[in-house]
Formats: sequence, C-alpha cells, structure tokens
Amino acid sequence: MIVSEQESTSDLKKQRTFIVVIVLVGILILTGIVFAVIGLLQPDTPTSRIRDIFIIFMAFESLLIGAALVILVIQIASLINLIQNEVKPILKSTTETVNTLRGTTAFLSENMVGPVIKLNSYLAGFKKLTNLVNFKKK
Repeated sequence: MIVSEQESTSDLKKQRTFIVVIVLVGILILTGIVFAVIGLLQPDTPTSRIRDIFIIFMAFESLLIGAALVILVIQIASLINLIQNEVKPILKSTTETVNTLRGTTAFLSENMVGPVIKLNSYLAGFKKLTNLVNFKKK
C-alpha cells in the first residue's frame, strides 16, 4: 500500500507531539518528586509522614508497572494475531509457489534441457566423426 507524503508528514507530526507531551509529563512528575523530597527532608517533618509518602510512591510505582505489563500483554496478543493471520498464510502460499516452481524446473529439465544437451552431444560427436573421415588437408 502506497502512503502519500501528506499522510506520512501528519503521522510524523503526531508522533512528535506525543513524544513532547510524554517528556513534559515526565518532567512535571520529576519536579513534583523533587519538591516532595525537599519538603520531607525538613528537620521538623516526622518520620511517620516520610514513611507514608514512601508507601504512596511505592503504590504509584506498582500501578505504573502494572499498566506497563498490561500494555505488554496487549502488544504480545496483537503480535500473535499478526503472525497467525497474516504471516502464516504468506508463508503457506510461498511454500506452495516454491513447490510448484520446483516441479516446473524438474519437468523442464527432464523434457527440454536433457534432450537438447543430448542432441548437442550427438551433433558434436557427428561433427568430430565427419572431421576424422574426411581426411582433408589444410
């Protein structure tokens, strides 16, 4: 399928916009974490509050890992679907084509190339025989 230049440039712009948004969200999250750590490192902050914030960060991290695993499972399922429904039929038809080609070459070899080579060898032998019989002087 041929993709026009406008479609490819619009896809490229969408990808760039998506990457910029992800980078900005990541920067905002890191900034929030830095401010939270600075606030928690103040001398008057109780240890229980630091523990609670750490537990919240660990829960957030677990949610991110779970979401990543769900995305990974979905991608693996789509890959398996692609292999079963698109790659397998292509390989099957390619195998059938190769087998047909193998049969065609065997047929041509037996019925065309072989007799032509035999005829050429007989003609070469006949030519040599006529050269030996004709004792022509040069």
